[in-house]
Amino acid sequence: MALVKLSETVAVEEHELEERFVRASGPGGQNVNKVATAVELRFDVAGSSLDPGVKVRLEEAAGTRMTSDGVLVIDSREHRTQAQNRIAARRRLARFLEEAARPPKTRRPTRPSRASREQRLNDKRRRAQVKTGRGRPARDD
Repeated sequence: MALVKLSETVAVEEHELEERFVRASGPGGQNVNKVATAVELRFDVAGSSLDPGVKVRLEEAAGTRMTSDGVLVIDSREHRTQAQNRIAARRRLARFLEEAARPPKTRRPTRPSRASREQRLNDKRRRAQVKTGRGRPARDD
């Protein structure tokens, strides 16, 4: 099985990719009506050889681009030629895969400092005084 190199760090097996060419809308004049230049790139995430953690992160990042069957669909119709749209779709897929391959940073819980807590409370008091100053003046009898 042949590997398709999408970027410097990302390569997937050829059978995991499926490309369909459809007619595009937009600029291109009469050529748009005759030639199928738009590319619909389909990547079977569920059936791919990716790490399970990467698959989960890829599904989260893909959002509505992911079908219920676990297929990532990337549509490219920004260029006038089929070759340029094909390259653009593969670049977008590579970015998705690179982003999903990076594990998220673990959050270390932190506490606000004593000075920042005092500052927040002072700001709250000052703001409260400004707001009470906006009310009706007290009536002196």
